[in-house]
Amino acid sequence: MYNRVILMGRLTRDPELRTTQSGITMCRFSIAVDRNFAKQGEERQTDFFDITVWRQQAEFVSKYFSKGRMIHVEGRLQNDNYTDQNGNKVYRTSIVADRIDFCGDKPANGGGQYGGQSYGGGQYQQQQYGGQSYGGQQYQQQPAPQQAPPPPQAAVNNAPQPIELGDLGDFEEILSDGEVPF
Repeated sequence: MYNRVILMGRLTRDPELRTTQSGITMCRFSIAVDRNFAKQGEERQTDFFDITVWRQQAEFVSKYFSKGRMIHVEGRLQNDNYTDQNGNKVYRTSIVADRIDFCGDKPANGGGQYGGQSYGGGQYQQQQYGGQSYGGQQYQQQPAPQQAPPPPQAAVNNAPQPIELGDLGDFEEILSDGEVPF
């Protein structure tokens, strides 16, 4: 049998680091993952997943990740069924991670703060070009290179002369009709 989950999303809250009574560290957090599709006229849906990670991985997550950071998680699905204090049966599915990786942009201001639009309560850098900031860096829009003027004809005695194409108006008419001329 096979039970494997691979997710990439953003943390919806800061990770909670805890230590069990036997001294083993564990960390819980949840991530938001956008679905790849959206129905016509509707916004894209987001799924939220609870993640549990143990030992050194737990310490790693608690130290280097915070609300809003992009994270890559690999692990397995696990059902946690129990009876709460009121006697109600609780059925919960979570992911027990065994591999955690960085992905996405580094934070611009440390932690989960990215500057830009808000998502799940965190802040993210809007990715823009042309003099705007991108991932905390400044990029300047470069002007398009200018074409050098052709050399004077007197300087190029043996160079082949350009071919005269004539009137291309007939081809424009064919292509504007949406037909391919072959």
